Amino acid sequence: MHIMQQCTPCSDSVGWRGTRRRPGQEPALTADENTTATDSPIALRSLVPEDLLERTPSCPFDPAPGLAARRGAGAVQPVELRNGARAFLVTGFDEAREVLADSRFSADRVRYKDATKLSAQEVEQLAAATERGEPLRPADVQRNDGMFIFMDPPEHTRIRRLLQGQFTVRRMRALEERMTEIAAAHIDTMLAGGPGADLVPAYALPLPSQMICELLGVDYADRQAFQDNTTVGLNANSTDEERGRALGELYTFLSGLVAHKKEHPGDDLLSGLIHESDPPLPDNQLIDISLVLLGAGHETTANMLALGVFALLQHPEQLAAVTTGPDAIDGAVEELLRYLSIIQLGVSRVATETVTLGGVDIPAGSTVMVAVPETNRDERHLDAVDELDVRRGRVPHLAFGHGVHQCIGSQLARVEMKVGFRELFARIPGLRLAVAAEDVPLRNDMLIFGVHSLPVTWN
Repeated sequence: MHIMQQCTPCSDSVGWRGTRRRPGQEPALTADENTTATDSPIALRSLVPEDLLERTPSCPFDPAPGLAARRGAGAVQPVELRNGARAFLVTGFDEAREVLADSRFSADRVRYKDATKLSAQEVEQLAAATERGEPLRPADVQRNDGMFIFMDPPEHTRIRRLLQGQFTVRRMRALEERMTEIAAAHIDTMLAGGPGADLVPAYALPLPSQMICELLGVDYADRQAFQDNTTVGLNANSTDEERGRALGELYTFLSGLVAHKKEHPGDDLLSGLIHESDPPLPDNQLIDISLVLLGAGHETTANMLALGVFALLQHPEQLAAVTTGPDAIDGAVEELLRYLSIIQLGVSRVATETVTLGGVDIPAGSTVMVAVPETNRDERHLDAVDELDVRRGRVPHLAFGHGVHQCIGSQLARVEMKVGFRELFARIPGLRLAVAAEDVPLRNDMLIFGVHSLPVTWN
């Protein structure tokens, strides 16, 4: 589960972000990971030059060509968005860590104007204000939503601590055994119906979906209620109307879930948040938090599993190394997280004051975008950065973010990937693609990269 923002890549979480209005309030942000408004990653995707986002079928595991072309031009580079705004692209590993850890770079999308959600007219107005030397004035808004991935301390800190209290050692220790049971059941179903299957709906998606359902206390039979709507929200081709309808249905579903857990608590994370938080969290915050966790908890890991299998099948020598023994899989998971970097340009921050980063002056109010696929291939930190090498061990990467927003579900995500890869290749050693590699449909139309389907077969 990323619970990654991207995440994340990956910070607290990933899903789609957007806004919804409550009566009498300013827009409050919704999740990923993370919509009906222009201040979403959908907007970012439409404003960033395509060559920085679109991966190619010939090199599906590499960063977009525009990112690769910028390599060597500096760890911090200016970039012009399609709305005319000037932002800064961070491609260096150290510089990205600095952005994600420095409180002068805000994640608050309510109080600060992110250039990736501005119209061309708003960009002109902001530029004129800067010309006049007007100071940066954050919006005076009282945050009472639960979108912690778009908050700064201290608001972020309180919700984060409550969540950490629910990601208990006992729960985490039980994960691997339960994940192995879930993986085995889905592999049995694949084998019974095979040979041949689409690995995405048959295996990669249901593993993290069932796990996050159990953690949150969601009936797995209700999974379509959030899977389909999350897909609509994350699809760059969805209309505002479609995203709004999907988001509304998600909130209706989660509102009912919160009400049910109040009356019928269980041994699950959501029940813990409801009955153990002091002071109690209001319903709207519980719904927001659930939306982040539920969306992020299946979408990112599902894509890592499918894309990871694709990558290993295309690198048979690496697959052979992964299957040499139980100790090999841990390092392989870390290398796949680094090499694939499914969170694209979804991690952005706003400089609250003028900051010098990587020798570049970033004026107050500027938007900074962390290009995770490139930061994870910084040649200053690693040799042969464009090669998949599962023998590297625990390599440095930012797949789970860094700083206060670092992925709260990183342990869960690692267990899901470890078990998912291990069980699949152990039970089906002759697994192979059922189509040509170039015919595997890539998720270039989605906020989180991966594959839409992965047809496989076996002997």
